[in-house]
Amino acid sequence: MIVADTNLIAYLLVRGQHNGEAEAVYHKDQQWSAPLLWRSEFRNVLAFYLRRRLIGVDEAVETMEQAEQLMRGQEFGVESSRVLRLAATSGCSAYDCEFVALAQDLGVPLVTSDRALISKFKPTVVSMRAFCS
Repeated sequence: MIVADTNLIAYLLVRGQHNGEAEAVYHKDQQWSAPLLWRSEFRNVLAFYLRRRLIGVDEAVETMEQAEQLMRGQEFGVESSRVLRLAATSGCSAYDCEFVALAQDLGVPLVTSDRALISKFKPTVVSMRAFCS
């Protein structure tokens, strides 16, 4: 099991340059988890693609449904106090620290492409490439 950040979920399901890396992560571990926040963040990613006219509404809805299916049963709440302490000590956003807190709570890696998180939360947070090697 891994914690997948929203970008990793998007890289797996939305066409783009990082599809191959995300698919390699999924091939290595198909049990992805995330804090409940991932849904709002992912909808925002899809809204960005809609505004740029890179996808249509039907594709956005279908992609959201695929993401919800992928994450079904693997969504968790996290304690606000842990998130705020992580944010205070790292300087990272509370949004990002929700993913870190969940990974620490579950004792699994958070896989991401976010360099700041990777540098501030070793060994909990790893890159897609490092996870697959």
